[in-house]
Parts: sequence; structure tokens; C-alpha cells
Amino acid sequence: MLTLNNVSLAYTNGRASVKALADINFQIERGKSYAIIGPSGCGKTSLIFLMMGLLPPTTGEILLDGEPLLKPHKDTALILQEYGLLPWKTVWENAALGLKLRKVAEEEINRILERVFEELELTECIDRYPSQLSGGQKQRVALARALSLKPKLLLMDEPLSALDALTRENLQEVILKLIKRYQMTSVLVTHSIEEAVYLGQKIVILSARPGRICAQIDNPEQGTDGYRKKTSYHEKCSEVRSLLEVYSQ
Repeated sequence: MLTLNNVSLAYTNGRASVKALADINFQIERGKSYAIIGPSGCGKTSLIFLMMGLLPPTTGEILLDGEPLLKPHKDTALILQEYGLLPWKTVWENAALGLKLRKVAEEEINRILERVFEELELTECIDRYPSQLSGGQKQRVALARALSLKPKLLLMDEPLSALDALTRENLQEVILKLIKRYQMTSVLVTHSIEEAVYLGQKIVILSARPGRICAQIDNPEQGTDGYRKKTSYHEKCSEVRSLLEVYSQ
């Protein structure tokens, strides 16, 4: 579905040139879920922005369904760490923003959002503003905005990092169910080993900057009932932790 061929990214910091990513070769298969993890500053967010089409690679190419990815695509949605909500708009208006930009009819917007809000248990929050929401509710609104666009590829940049442990686990379950229900391909950037193992069928480990793909770990039991409590889950977390210790130097 998405292919990165020999992708590198550099940017200028003052007079210095900083290499964020180097020689990234990566294929995302349709219908699978991926988790990207690595040390702080390794270029994880830059990589997700490249996949979204928000940044052009310095070298290499990115292909979406075989075509060069030169700008954000209508079949791709991005959820940010800071939620990306406009404080002067209500929950409903924030969730409807993407559909309005696509000039979807008001009646169709209402039909889509009513279903999505019910799925995400947001109906009682429709007329509230972001300042009146908890962190978990804000992230559900960000999810609602993304899901309303019916994306085929869902990109997530550390979407749950600011939440407390219980809220985080609850939203991990919500994301897992939605990915299955909507049959989306997903890519999650996270700094949490446990989250990467819980949500990624394939776990991609990046090195310290410049970020390079050091390992891709298959996680075949991801998504199975009760996975978080299984011995295999904890063994997979230990495997990822060991590799991170090696490649974070």
C-alpha cells in the first residue's frame, strides 16, 4: 500500500544541517497494523509526516498504491499527539472540520458524525469546547474527526502519550476495535514498548539519529483476546526492550 524507497530526510537548524532519517526502506501492507518505536529524537514523527505527505523526502521516493506521494491523500488520516483541536470550535464542529473542507453536504455530515459519535461515546459532549473535555475525551474527538473521513490508512503520532495509564489502556482497546471494524491499515508512532506490542502486528525499531530501520519484528498474536495478560505478550515486550537497548546507543 505504502512504499518508502531509500528515503532520507535532512533539515537546517541555524547554519547546521541535521540528518533526521537515513536510508529508510519500508513497505506497509494493506490491512496490517504497524508500530514504530525508537529512542527520543530518532525521527519517528518526521517519518509519520513523510508517510502523510506533509514533508517531502530529501532523497528517495514514497509511493502510495504505486503512485508518488507528493501531498496529503484523501484516503489517509493523521491523529496528532496534541489532538489538533481548535479551541474556539465545539466538539461537533471540530469533528466535522475535515468533512466540511471536503465540501460534504451538511445532511451527510450529520449522518456520518452521529454514527461515529455513538461508537466513541461522545454524544453527550457535542456542544462542549475542548477546554471542557478530559484528555481522553479530546483524543476521542480527534479519532472521530479521522474516522469520519473513512480513511484506508490511519497514521497516529504518539496519540495517547499525554494520558494516564488507565485512560491510555482504555483508548488502546478503542483504537484496536475501530481498526478491525473499519478494516484500516494503521501506523502508530509510540515511545511505549507495551503500546507498540499491543497495537502493532509488526513492530519497527529505529536507531538513534539519524533514524534507520534496525529491526522489524513480527507480532502474530497481536489483537487476540486477552493478549495483554498472556505470557507471550510479556515475552514480546522483553524482546523489543532488548533490541531497543542495543540500537539506542
